[in-house]
Amino acid sequence: MSDIIQLLPESIANQIAAGEVVQRPASVVKELIENAIDANADEITLIVKDAGKSLIQVVDNGSGMSETDARMSFERHATSKIRKSEDLFFIKTMGFRGEALASISAVAQVEMKTKPGNEEVGTRIQIDGSQFRGQNNVSCKQGTSMVVKNLFFNVPARRNFLKSNPVELRHIMDEFHRLALAKPEIKFCFYQNDIEVYNLKPGKLSQRIVGVFGKNYRTQLVPCEEATEECSLKGYIGKADFVKKSRGEQFFFVNNRFIKSNYLNHAVVSAYEGLIPEGTFPFFVLFVEIDPKRIDVNVHPTKTEIKFDDERSIYGLIKTSVRKALGAFNITPALDFETDTNFRSYTSARPSSGLSPSERDYSQFRSAGKDRSNLKKWEQLYEGALKNETLEAEAKSEADAKGEPVSLTFRSAINNRDKDLGETDQGTQNIFQFHLSYIITTVKSGLIIINQQLAHERIYYEKYLKILENSSGSSQQLLFPETLHLNPSDYSLVKELEKEMRGVGFAFEYLGENTIVINGIPSLIKVDSGEEIFKGVLDDYKKNFLEYKNDSIKNLARSMAANSGIKRGKKLTIEEMRSIIDQLFACKNPNYSPNGQPIYYILGLEKIEDLFKY
Repeated sequence: MSDIIQLLPESIANQIAAGEVVQRPASVVKELIENAIDANADEITLIVKDAGKSLIQVVDNGSGMSETDARMSFERHATSKIRKSEDLFFIKTMGFRGEALASISAVAQVEMKTKPGNEEVGTRIQIDGSQFRGQNNVSCKQGTSMVVKNLFFNVPARRNFLKSNPVELRHIMDEFHRLALAKPEIKFCFYQNDIEVYNLKPGKLSQRIVGVFGKNYRTQLVPCEEATEECSLKGYIGKADFVKKSRGEQFFFVNNRFIKSNYLNHAVVSAYEGLIPEGTFPFFVLFVEIDPKRIDVNVHPTKTEIKFDDERSIYGLIKTSVRKALGAFNITPALDFETDTNFRSYTSARPSSGLSPSERDYSQFRSAGKDRSNLKKWEQLYEGALKNETLEAEAKSEADAKGEPVSLTFRSAINNRDKDLGETDQGTQNIFQFHLSYIITTVKSGLIIINQQLAHERIYYEKYLKILENSSGSSQQLLFPETLHLNPSDYSLVKELEKEMRGVGFAFEYLGENTIVINGIPSLIKVDSGEEIFKGVLDDYKKNFLEYKNDSIKNLARSMAANSGIKRGKKLTIEEMRSIIDQLFACKNPNYSPNGQPIYYILGLEKIEDLFKY
């Protein structure tokens, strides 16, 4: 039998290795900027064209490399950070300089220019798909310039798997955000197709957050800081009223390296328990400093996942620190040590349980809300209470005189028929709203309970699907156009969805600098704020992105439905409830909402009868 096992050629081995490290243009951006940070640069510029497919360039003013180091950095397993195995547990740098360059140069056309500060001339190296093209001296500034052109030019199958430019650009922005937040003391610039997207000056973390995400974050940040003997935590969290429907603005850094950890994310979200609605996500940028010996950063090729030797203690520190920060924010602004407006008008006349009805004073409650618009209704309420207590006292006095027990009957509003409730032909009610959330009506087999919000989402979802498939959406013009400032990531998302959003009925114009003007909204939407619905649709689209990664129409239809339909807590008339029921059961799939939740439940006669059996 002939031998069949052989060593792979170096170029093929590098391409295979590139599959782990270089998944898309954003992967290249991450590796190159991390190398620039490790070179002690204080100015880093990122330049991309066609979302990184045709050009990615990273320029830094760091220490640069010698002629020999420049050539060695493209070899596999070359690094300046590790000399022995123990060094793996003392790593505090971002990347291992040169670790990824062999992989990048295997699937792209790469040019490096680099010069140390003590040299008169620098070095230029050119490599195309692992093929060394040349090395020569060149005049350049101190630092390193890495140019990566035509990514995956020699691996067409990989290039075909890349997404559209707006999608790839958003991935690049995500990496840029993480690295810029990790190092607020470094100046970062970002250019896309020769247009400046970011120009972030060095400063404090809070300034960097505002620079990355926008000025509206300035008033939403709450400082969070805690330290123990084992580790320390610092950073910022968002206020409880600043949550979003989608993930994406949650950042954990361990020793200044961005990591992904559902476990630690849960620690933050659980600290917000009871403060934010279910299914929403708070903003946070948190830094954990810990002894490198207590973590392992080499459990994933991209180093976005790490292992702790005691993850539970880190979880506890984060949860406690966030709760403490939220508590300080929620309590401190309301404290007034001179006077307590919450109790001032009540403590002086608090009745004891032994007071008789005639001795109780309700006047304090009348004065408690004089500035309210519904003052008349409050007064009527307490007048009723006083009247009932007066009747009670008179009846008791009369009964005592006659030696009879007290017997009183007061009218209850529960016995009054609601004028809004409809009646069947037989004269009985057959449809009503329960807890402002559910529609209940009779069917032949019993009672049907319908979730009004989910039902409306299903109705609108199918309407918007049809509109998007035919591009037949109509628009209602806003009385006053609304200006909306977006972060660069959301701005690129709008450009990606421009055709679909215009097709569904949005009318808007670009003003540049991540700003748009909303002139009209879809006619199906019954809200006055174009800004509110536009932001809501974008947030829901990002939230559903993983589920509808390759189907922007279904994703947008679901996002539109979630922001167009009625919500829990909305009072409905009989006509509105009947309309919802009729439209729901005219849908193709009336059983489940767009996100798979059951819309209604039938309580059968047998089940009802079982409730009354012994």
